[in-house]
Amino acid sequence: MATQTTAVEPQDPFDDPVTSNKMAVRALIPLLITFVLGTLCLQGFNLVFQQVGADVGAPNQASLITAFPSIVLGIVCFIYGSLGDFVSLRKLVTVGLVTLFIGSLFGFVTNYFFTANLWTVIIARVLQTAGEQVAGSAFLVVATKYLRNDLKVIFFGLFTAAYQLSASIGVFAAGMLSSIAWQYLFLIPSVTILFLPILLKTLPSKSGNGQKVDAFGFVIFGFATAFLTLFFSYMAWWMLLVSVVLYVAFGFYINKAANPFITPAFFKNTRWLRAISLILVFYFVNYALSPIFNAIGTNIYHMTTTQVSLHIVWAFVVAAVVGTCSGMIIGKIGIKAGLVTAGTLMFVGWTGAAFCVNSGFVVLTMWACVFYAGCGMMYSPVVSTVLGTIEKDESGRGVGMNDLAMNVSPSIGIAIIGSLLGSNALAGHSITGTTGVAANYSNLLLIGSVTALLGLIVFFVFKKKIYEGNHALENDKANA
Repeated sequence: MATQTTAVEPQDPFDDPVTSNKMAVRALIPLLITFVLGTLCLQGFNLVFQQVGADVGAPNQASLITAFPSIVLGIVCFIYGSLGDFVSLRKLVTVGLVTLFIGSLFGFVTNYFFTANLWTVIIARVLQTAGEQVAGSAFLVVATKYLRNDLKVIFFGLFTAAYQLSASIGVFAAGMLSSIAWQYLFLIPSVTILFLPILLKTLPSKSGNGQKVDAFGFVIFGFATAFLTLFFSYMAWWMLLVSVVLYVAFGFYINKAANPFITPAFFKNTRWLRAISLILVFYFVNYALSPIFNAIGTNIYHMTTTQVSLHIVWAFVVAAVVGTCSGMIIGKIGIKAGLVTAGTLMFVGWTGAAFCVNSGFVVLTMWACVFYAGCGMMYSPVVSTVLGTIEKDESGRGVGMNDLAMNVSPSIGIAIIGSLLGSNALAGHSITGTTGVAANYSNLLLIGSVTALLGLIVFFVFKKKIYEGNHALENDKANA
């Protein structure tokens, strides 16, 4: 009796939970290294941009070297994450790594072998920024969609640890290379092109949900975000007006379009709105501690910026260590307890520093370490919480919105804190007992303290609603 054989189509490894985890982990490691090297390069140029501007004969326009890449970063953070729901991650990462490699070679060759020029530096940095952010966005999308919940918190923790560690290493690398030739900074992330063969084998090839990319919607939202980022760089109110008009136009568009990349229903998800408010509040003053400490060191302790940075770098190291361990910690105490612990550390760090402005810079550095320990622990539970409020097929857009909130909220905060810092508007007296210019710094640190406390209050007020059916808690050992 003849038996009939039927051809079986090969199964996509990302369709099976077991193989999905294995494939995702293999992809996440090179993506993380790519993100680290790209961020290291970013932080390095942020440190030496004034020297670069002087070397290329444009000292007065040196800030553009950091401004333009920052604008691009604000746009692509959202767009790349959202595209992860529509476009094959394999294709997206391929384009990103190639763009990063081209930007690296272009920047080094044109500025080392030929006459260094401001615009070749800016173009190269824009290409590098656009390319390396693909790795960061793809990392978060892969971790969200394809990892088990107990592994998600671990890799989210590694992500924030990698950012903090690369930020600190970037400062030292820039200082070292600037004494040789700053052009070598361009080459740091170029080696990531070697990861492309690995990523082509380990990233999912299927194109998201199969829907056509809403290019027009992305363009409107991208320009709106660009003008919003420009406003916080230059504080030109017409830019804010243009941004608001474009966001309003975007709102009308997604209500009328047949297949917008993000629907009005996404923004009507009240659980998501409550959860994203945690990011907006907790991250509001995250950029402010370093400039406040730099001002304290300079004006009260008569230190140089280099001396201040040698103290502050230990806070970044603490953040990296805590971030690395945060997945294990969250696995033991749970997402909710982890978020509360992180917020409390941030509150204590701000408050302790506010009361110790005149107690010595080493003491201030210790409080900075407490604050950054909270920052290192915060990322994993808050991102898991927010992404747990949306469906997994929308996780790319969720990642994009998270990135947007984490960039815009602290940009607003540093604009406000920066103006108060420069004007000494809060000088004179403080409840901490300081007077004169020291009172200005104490009061600014107290603003950070109140912001962290507000974040904790928002969490406890919204906690019940946020975690109703939150799939981030499926394996939360602390969830009763």
